[in-house]
Amino acid sequence: MTSALTERARELDVLHAATDFRGRFRLPAGVIYLDGNSLGALPQGVAEAVADVVHRQWGNDLIASWNDAGWWQAPARVGDAIGALIGAAPGQVVCTDSTSVNLYKAVVAAARMRPGRRVVLTDPDSFPTDLYVTDAAARDAGLVVERVSPADAVARIAQVGDDLVLASYSSVDYRTGELWDLAEITRAAHEVGALACWDLCHSAGVLDVGLDEHGADLAVGCGYKYLNGGPGAPAFIYVAHRHQDDFDQPLSGWNGHATPFAMAPHFVPAPGITRARVGTPPLMGMLALEAALKAYDGVDPAAARERSLSLTGFFLECLDVLVPELDVATPREDARRGSQVSVRHPQAYAVVQALIARGVVGDFRESDIVRLGFAPLYLTHGDVLAAAEHLRAVIEGRAFEREQFTTRATVT
Repeated sequence: MTSALTERARELDVLHAATDFRGRFRLPAGVIYLDGNSLGALPQGVAEAVADVVHRQWGNDLIASWNDAGWWQAPARVGDAIGALIGAAPGQVVCTDSTSVNLYKAVVAAARMRPGRRVVLTDPDSFPTDLYVTDAAARDAGLVVERVSPADAVARIAQVGDDLVLASYSSVDYRTGELWDLAEITRAAHEVGALACWDLCHSAGVLDVGLDEHGADLAVGCGYKYLNGGPGAPAFIYVAHRHQDDFDQPLSGWNGHATPFAMAPHFVPAPGITRARVGTPPLMGMLALEAALKAYDGVDPAAARERSLSLTGFFLECLDVLVPELDVATPREDARRGSQVSVRHPQAYAVVQALIARGVVGDFRESDIVRLGFAPLYLTHGDVLAAAEHLRAVIEGRAFEREQFTTRATVT
């Protein structure tokens, strides 16, 4: 059985050789890194770029770097680089703030663009921060939040009708990896005159998202997962060109002012996507993200998606052969799967810790999810098979029962 899988892995790696970009990353020896959906691996050139920011741009050139090194333009420049990966034409994405802050802006701005409407739909199984922020934004904007599964969203949108302000959903379920139908939910929202906002934290860099193609209105996402920008990397917000003149976001900061250095006493929003900026950007993190995005140079999002589907699909094949008793939480259909595979186990936390001890780094999500993210740029089908073999060893050897793997750390 294993020999057949080994040959299959070799064949697939040859077939997908054109999208093997492991050489663009610094990965520890002996580690199979399946946690890129929480923190992407370090790309080549990022450490050197940050050193240049510290030693030359800041250390030597000091404040002149706002002009000479293009610091002021960095949010738009990095935003356009991200936009190319999510199907957004230039001038619609800005790198700024955190996903949480950007989602708050988007929900309140949507309410202001659709006055008189009251209802926001969102997924009850969203990452909790999305729920917290949506509730807070709705409270401040006088809206009502309905928590409706994306599977039921189209029907509920039609029922709410012209009282709907916004359908706000994650493109991929962060626990199970299920991919939701961005195009169909967006279309349904538009049919009743509402807007659609998408959280792309688990999509940017691994899916052929196609925001412009599918008519999305708003989107947010982070820079530290598949975009590999490093811990705490700044996030991004997308506002379609057609909405930018009406995008009245609630956080009026000087970086979003039409004339920021005039120091005027009253706020006048900048034209275009710049109005989504708020305060002074964290330049070291932003420039690290800019350097990290070079790992995607010449990579077609559709090709990255094709490789991702091959990796996750092969992992499912391996599980079926090696550990068929595991309950797979991720849809098997390509059209319904993001770039991860999640399996359920009653001792999921300990399973993850036992895998880490064997050099396979994944993560755990409450209450019983072993979550394995497949970053297509630096993983091979050989890695996939090896990870499945380690998982079989953990399950068959019942390593998850060992006390050293059951004690929870602060960050799980």
